[in-house]
Amino acid sequence: MAVDYTVIVVYLAGMLAMGWWGMRRAKSKSEFLVAGRRLGPTMYSGTMAAIVLGGASTIGGVGLGYQYGLSGAWMVFTIGLGLLALSVFFSARIARLKVYTVSEMLDLRYGGRAGVISGVVMWAYTLMLAVTSTIAYATIFDVLFDMNRSVAIILGGSIVVAYSTLGGMWSITLTDMVQFVVKTIGVLLLLLPIAVVKAGGFSEMKAQLPTEYFDPLGIGGETIFTYVLIYTFGMLIGQDIWQRVFTARSDRTAKWGGTVAGTYCLAYALAGAVIGTAAKVLYPKLGSPDDAFATIVKDELPVGVRGLVLAAALAAVMSTSSGALIACATVANNDIWSRLRGAVRRTEATDDVRKSHGAPDAPDAPGTPDALDSHDPHDEVKGNRAFILLMGIAVIATAIALNNVVEALTVAYNLLVGGLLVPILGGLLWRRGTVQGALASVTVGGVAVIVLMATHGILANEPVYYGLLLSLAAYVAVSLLTRPTDAAVLAAWRERLAGRDPELVSEPVPARQ
Repeated sequence: MAVDYTVIVVYLAGMLAMGWWGMRRAKSKSEFLVAGRRLGPTMYSGTMAAIVLGGASTIGGVGLGYQYGLSGAWMVFTIGLGLLALSVFFSARIARLKVYTVSEMLDLRYGGRAGVISGVVMWAYTLMLAVTSTIAYATIFDVLFDMNRSVAIILGGSIVVAYSTLGGMWSITLTDMVQFVVKTIGVLLLLLPIAVVKAGGFSEMKAQLPTEYFDPLGIGGETIFTYVLIYTFGMLIGQDIWQRVFTARSDRTAKWGGTVAGTYCLAYALAGAVIGTAAKVLYPKLGSPDDAFATIVKDELPVGVRGLVLAAALAAVMSTSSGALIACATVANNDIWSRLRGAVRRTEATDDVRKSHGAPDAPDAPGTPDALDSHDPHDEVKGNRAFILLMGIAVIATAIALNNVVEALTVAYNLLVGGLLVPILGGLLWRRGTVQGALASVTVGGVAVIVLMATHGILANEPVYYGLLLSLAAYVAVSLLTRPTDAAVLAAWRERLAGRDPELVSEPVPARQ
């Protein structure tokens, strides 16, 4: 294993080095959180594919293939479909908004007041998403070093927190590009053909396994529908995904770069299912389907190649973990802490004005670059860096406390889809939606999901089904019963979506030192 260990150590050291490089590059809030909105098609496609294909897509996707055969591809396949839909129909408009978070988009569309409560829901989603990826470190490091679970989580999580805290989105972008290449070589070009050959080829696989293993719908129609509801729609509205859209250099980059990444996800989905099917032939009686990936890598791959493929799994976990971590920190800082602090300051300013019989200045409109970047850029970078560190510690502690990756991931997506899908898509597609309707939708959908998970079980389908329906009903009913959104707010929203807002200045690029 010495060669394999060397491959992994070199890989991890490279991640930290890229964090140090990113620290020297990120000199403003825009550079730190969205890579200066300057990514071209190649880097955008690679990093977008890297963040959506994490440990659940790699280890979990192979496990589903082991359990269900080719139809096990559906979970990752629906992720790819969601990314394609986002890229083709929404990404260009999202990129033109020039915001940092989903909640800022809601404030722009509805005229304010939707940010904090939607931010809390999005924060819970991104936190749990980061936790699921961090838990997966235990599986990989156990195969590599026979390491204690908590120590493995701390080791892997600390590396991700370190390079994310140092360089922000620039570090994450560069590491994600490396991780994308490593995943492509390790999983698609090495593990996939080797697994099929070791299993005797497709003809032998068909001879050894039941016919339902080769039925495209063998996993079940209800399961496929649930995957679409959770993962396809989840891709449309997640802060971790939108924050990558914000990094695109242009509308065209966001649209076509995302389309390439979505297509790559479809190929990755099929590869994982085929690898899992091959593992079923080789190891028909594994204790858990999720052990299939680690077992076939450990037992069937030659020295060196094994280290590269394990690095690929580590890359998958790290890319999703770092993306979710910076999204979690961005939401916590921009949508919760800054807004609450701003509310306190406005209250204090109002008291001062009353005492002096004057009038306060009007606050900046939410979501505008002036409002977001009006302070010392160095202080803002420090503030966001501190939040990444703080959220990283919280993620590692939560990951140690939890055991079940699937349950944590289900909680994350149930909250996201049940609480935020309707007001976000409603804001983009329905002119009559109001801020009262959006707040009602978030509250009713989020509470319904939590209650139904408590009564029916976390893995039940009912929480997301009924939570989404109740969220939609609340949004439509309350919007129709309240006054329409102010015409000036809608006009400004349309101008912003079209990229024609005259007040929308380009964000400053820091001078070279």
